[in-house]
Amino acid sequence: MAETDKPRISDADMLARFQGSKKRPPCSDTLGMTLAEVEQDAMRIRMDFDVPQMFANPTGAVQGGFISAMLDEAMSTCVIIASNVTMTAPTLEMKTSFLRRLMPGPAHVEARILKLGRSAAFMEAECFGPDGELVAKATATAIPMPFKRLG
Repeated sequence: MAETDKPRISDADMLARFQGSKKRPPCSDTLGMTLAEVEQDAMRIRMDFDVPQMFANPTGAVQGGFISAMLDEAMSTCVIIASNVTMTAPTLEMKTSFLRRLMPGPAHVEARILKLGRSAAFMEAECFGPDGELVAKATATAIPMPFKRLG
């Protein structure tokens, strides 16, 4: 991936920028997301989630589509941060494996970029419950493109 002339933002400044953003997408708020850790050089982030009760299925566990959305949110944000907020990466395909149930409440997702190229980004993410147990794992392919807000 070509380097940009844009000055590199430190991990601490990047974290503060995202945590204090006034332009947060509504989907991030709906998911109860907070960016918790940034490691730009390692192309890794951690997001904390406060999963609302309204995401529960009839058994009381979080419906898998919401867990997938949390994983997708983390992987996409990871590309934005790794690119120094110059690129975004719409998901082309994603596979999620569910290993155990997640109940509403606290959870976190760790996302990392395996390869970030001009035409494709390969990513993975893991969702953990409040006890630190792995709940779900996803891999995804996305298409990097210049970051610009639509609409």
